[in-house]
Amino acid sequence: MRKRLVAGNWKMHGNLQENSALLNALVTGIPVLGNDASCAVCVPYPYLASVQSKLQDTDIKWGAQNVSQYEKGAYTGEVSASMLNDFNCTYAIVGHSERRMLFGESSQVVAEKYVAAQQAGLVPILCVGETLEQRDSDITEQVIDEQLKAVTTLAGVNSLAKAVVAYEPVWAIGTGKTATPQQAQEIHHFIRQGIASQDAEIAAGLTVLYGGSVKASNAAELFAMADIDGGLIGGASLIADDFIAICKAIRS
Repeated sequence: MRKRLVAGNWKMHGNLQENSALLNALVTGIPVLGNDASCAVCVPYPYLASVQSKLQDTDIKWGAQNVSQYEKGAYTGEVSASMLNDFNCTYAIVGHSERRMLFGESSQVVAEKYVAAQQAGLVPILCVGETLEQRDSDITEQVIDEQLKAVTTLAGVNSLAKAVVAYEPVWAIGTGKTATPQQAQEIHHFIRQGIASQDAEIAAGLTVLYGGSVKASNAAELFAMADIDGGLIGGASLIADDFIAICKAIRS
């Protein structure tokens, strides 16, 4: 059975006081999800120590929102995977649409970050997805195929046995547009079939998350789709009641 996951992405939000209140609520409110499901928060680098302290004796995992492709060296402002290990991170997000679009990260750079995370024992959450312009140009599958192939070419398809993929329809994030559960399922199925063409066993076990404005109100319907194994949650992960409800929906 595929592992199910709800991962919160705090993005550039929070402070020590707000984070403490949020985490206290999550620790109290998120139930034990069982062996086949888990919940995590991916937080800004400065808060990793405090998050580790809060969550280390709980079932909630934690991780970073990015990681350097370099192990060490003169890379001012970068954070290596080994540094994330010092805080017992489980996950590192790589290739988020905001990193690709706002900071110019190519699929090759994303693949290198994916490899760096895995070599340090972290689980990369690999984000893929198309913009509104790309969707309107009917090249969604081409775009996602290119993003995935950059990783499997560098790391091999077997590397996906120790990774998570998150599909982000960029056009459905903060635009007022929404993807229906059926639209999301179609792309999740495409992703799984693409991996299956290389290795059916890897594809069958691959956790694929949906990252297109998941909310408490639509989580259960999305998670009921055959190829959607959970969510990468943005804004709703900052609201305790909403994130708790989404985590609970992973069990239904």
